[in-house]
Amino acid sequence: MISFMNPKFGGKLTKLPFSENAMKRYFTVLMMIGLLISCKEDDSFSGNDTNFGGILNKRGIGESAFELLSNDEYKHLEIELLYVEGFSPTQSALDQVKLFLASRLNKSKGISFKFSAVATPNLSHYSIQDLVEIEGDHRSVYSRSDTLGAYLFFADAGFSENDDDSKVLGVAYRNTSMAIFEKTIRDLSGGLNQPQTSTLETVVIKHEFCHNLGLVNAGSAMQVFHQDEVNGRHCDNKNCLMHFSVETGNVLTNTLGGDAPELDENCINDLRANGGK
Repeated sequence: MISFMNPKFGGKLTKLPFSENAMKRYFTVLMMIGLLISCKEDDSFSGNDTNFGGILNKRGIGESAFELLSNDEYKHLEIELLYVEGFSPTQSALDQVKLFLASRLNKSKGISFKFSAVATPNLSHYSIQDLVEIEGDHRSVYSRSDTLGAYLFFADAGFSENDDDSKVLGVAYRNTSMAIFEKTIRDLSGGLNQPQTSTLETVVIKHEFCHNLGLVNAGSAMQVFHQDEVNGRHCDNKNCLMHFSVETGNVLTNTLGGDAPELDENCINDLRANGGK
């Protein structure tokens, strides 16, 4: 029998330094404590009406929710999948994520993936600053014309805030930027009494995307109040993908059979009201 701790994260964090003059960032982290996952958030960048230097892709979580959900400005979503060699995501997870996004986003020109591999940076762990630097060195897909660019990095080591009792699975640290700690996911899946790797990947990626889509109360306004304020930007429905308890032991227990939690009606209605389906 496994005991689970309540997550301590989900609200505002003290700022983490990018550089000497860093602005506060807004990010979410999918964290596992023992076998527990939770999210972190912090403030990030502000943009302007151009994308010189990719500035429109360097804003805070939720600031591009309407752009992601609607067909008004961007009719195509291109997601760059940058992975360390040997740590690419499973095709099954990508198929499920694409179906999920297609069911919620209005993109008349569709959703596509661009794959890129990179040699290992030989880091024992990744900090937010490491992720930002890697993105700056290797990201090639940015928003332009009627295409909205998004970015997922699949890492070959864990997060710098990991300790013996907590393992971070993923982080969304900008409005279109996310990192998935693929090695950690593999370590916690695929074995006896563990979920399938593809299922756990699917849950992590979908959850992070949902924060970028403005859930909960983070860019997509609530149509009725359903935020679990005690646990940050999460849904108060225990059966919803965006409820914090789904990110704890339940996410592992409930995915053993290959199933993944889904958004509830309130979360879906928030997305629809902000330009989504």
